[in-house]
Amino acid sequence: MGILAGKNALITGASRGIGWAIARLFAREGANIWACASKRSEGFEQRLADLSEEYGCWARPVYFDLGDDSETKGALTKVLRERLPIHILVNNAGMPYNGTVLMTPIKQLREVLNVNFVAQIQVSQMVSRAMMRQREGVIVNMGSVGGIEGREGYLAYGSSKAALMWATKCMSKELSHYGIRVNAVAPGLTDTSMGAVKPTADAEMVVGAQCIHRMASPNEIAEAVLFLASERSSYVTGTVLSVDGGRIV
Repeated sequence: MGILAGKNALITGASRGIGWAIARLFAREGANIWACASKRSEGFEQRLADLSEEYGCWARPVYFDLGDDSETKGALTKVLRERLPIHILVNNAGMPYNGTVLMTPIKQLREVLNVNFVAQIQVSQMVSRAMMRQREGVIVNMGSVGGIEGREGYLAYGSSKAALMWATKCMSKELSHYGIRVNAVAPGLTDTSMGAVKPTADAEMVVGAQCIHRMASPNEIAEAVLFLASERSSYVTGTVLSVDGGRIV
C-alpha cells in the first residue's frame, strides 16, 4: 500500500513536466487525483485513464486558466461541490519569463505575478477553507531557486516565486491552528519545457556551478513534493526545500 493511500490530491499544472511527474508518482503511491490543466486534451485524459487503470485510483481532469479569476473560481467550486475531502494541494502551475528590469513590460510583469503568485493564493484560499473544516491538510507550493538568489534577467519570474515562498511561511503560521501544513519546493534547473526557456549559456553556467553537474529530472522534483505531502514530513511546515543539485553560485 502506498504512502498516500486513501488521500485525495489536487495538482495544478498537471499535464506535463514536473506536474505530470507528481501526478504519476502520487497515483503510484495510492492517491486519487484532480489533475488540473489549462486546456482540454484527449491525450491528457487518456493518460489519466491509464493511471487509474494501472494504480486503481481515480484521476479526474479539471480545466481552468490560472490567469482568469472567474474561470479558476468556477472550476474549483465544482471540485468542492463533490464533497470529497481534499487532503493535499500542490500549487505547481506557473509560467516562465526572462527579461531585465528595463526590458520587462509592466503588462507582462502583471501577467507573470498573477499566474505565479496571485492565482496560487486564490487556489490556496478556496482549498484551505475546505481543509480548515476537515482540520487537516497539506499544501505544497512550487517555488524556485530563482526566487532565492539574486540574478539579472529574471525580474518577473524571480519576484513571483519569491513572493510565493514568502507566502508559504506566512500560510504555515496562519493555517497550523487547523492541522494544515504548508511547505514549498524550490527546484533548480529541471529538464522540462519550462527549463528549456533559460538561455543555453545561462543553463551551462548554472549546471557548471552545481555540485551535481546536470539538470534535475521531473521525477526527482516530484519525489521531494511527495515527501512534503506525506506523513513522512509530519513535523515539517513553513519550510522551503531546495532541490537544486547543490547550487553554489
